[in-house]
Amino acid sequence: MPLELNAHDRALLDGKEGPIGCFAMRVVVRAAEIVGAPRLADVSFAHIDACHYYGTAHLDFVRRFADADARFKIPVWTNTLPVSLRRPESRADAGERFNGEAREVARLYSALGCRPVWTCAPYQIPGGPDFGDQIVGSESNAVAYYNSVVGARTNKYGDFLDVCAAHVGRVPYAGLHTDEGRRGTVEFDVTGLPDDLRQTEMFCHVLGHLVGARAGSRIPVISGLPAGTPKDSLKAISAAVAASGGVAMFHAVGVTPEAPDRTAALHGREPDERITVTPDMVRRARQSLSPASDGPLDMVALGTPHFSVSEFGRLAGLMDGRTVHPDVTVYVSTSRFVEQIAREKGYLEPIAAAGIDVLVDTCTYFSPAIKACRGRVMTNSAKWAYYAPGMLPVDVVFGSLEDCVLSASAGEVRRETASGPGRFWSV
Repeated sequence: MPLELNAHDRALLDGKEGPIGCFAMRVVVRAAEIVGAPRLADVSFAHIDACHYYGTAHLDFVRRFADADARFKIPVWTNTLPVSLRRPESRADAGERFNGEAREVARLYSALGCRPVWTCAPYQIPGGPDFGDQIVGSESNAVAYYNSVVGARTNKYGDFLDVCAAHVGRVPYAGLHTDEGRRGTVEFDVTGLPDDLRQTEMFCHVLGHLVGARAGSRIPVISGLPAGTPKDSLKAISAAVAASGGVAMFHAVGVTPEAPDRTAALHGREPDERITVTPDMVRRARQSLSPASDGPLDMVALGTPHFSVSEFGRLAGLMDGRTVHPDVTVYVSTSRFVEQIAREKGYLEPIAAAGIDVLVDTCTYFSPAIKACRGRVMTNSAKWAYYAPGMLPVDVVFGSLEDCVLSASAGEVRRETASGPGRFWSV
């Protein structure tokens, strides 16, 4: 069927709002034709990734909009940068050109009217989209979180298409923008696993990694998560399913807003596949995230996706009376907004006193590497554990936040497995 366009769409294509409006609409229309969308839909919010500098093409692209004096008509927030604007020297091996062009890309997007939040976890900042809103999402974990946990609607928009869609305020009405496109098709049943295990954040990281690898690009339905599963754990699932697979949305029965029950998540049908998650499957998934042997530690990487206020509170409590071993560097990545709230709550002082470095605007697994990011590195993030070995000279050890704190203090890998759910992992 031919793509249905409204009068405003056609006016943009005809150049009524200048060459840049015509260019952006042509890109969106071509994307709609590729996916077979019947029409375009209005969007009310965008979180863009094209602000993340990967090379001169990213600078050339935003300059085209800046030179045309373009401005966004909807709220547009920014993803992380490859450098911290506050500390560009934090990247080892990042030359003057890399830092300069990355900072210029950031400046130009701010000049276009973006809200410069520089975070991969924009859902932790108030004022974002609500349930049912049609939006433009780009960063993989944020796309999964907005669709799954918030109930906003977005496909994953790649660099440059995200900016064009945000500029015209229109997207192809297809995929996760539609009701049918959000139906769960593969079910993962975790009800047979220990109750205390399913309540841990570490389990949610591992579960997300397992689910993403098995689901691929399908929409998984998870049955058996506790009703009170916290947002930090849902963030962990969102990041992991999008990293190990192509998952842009999941349903957690009784937890996420479009899955009050199994029937709603599956839209009244049966799944194409039903997988009973066993203890062995979970343990194997964890082991795949932790290929390095135990031993002396070089670094601990926290905050992928960006640390939340509640995570800072937990870390401050865990570091009480502890300090980081002199041979270990600990980085926590977060947004400037969360950093400010954590400071106001008194969380940053004990963290700094313990020797932990808080880094804003960026993430530690990007290349060029953050200084000290080499050797044996421990993380509590399934996403970091999955991506980092292919990007940096590191051997990864995966563990809980508590494991990371113990290990950072001891200077070598330590794991608390003697009691509670820890026993599950030691079998």
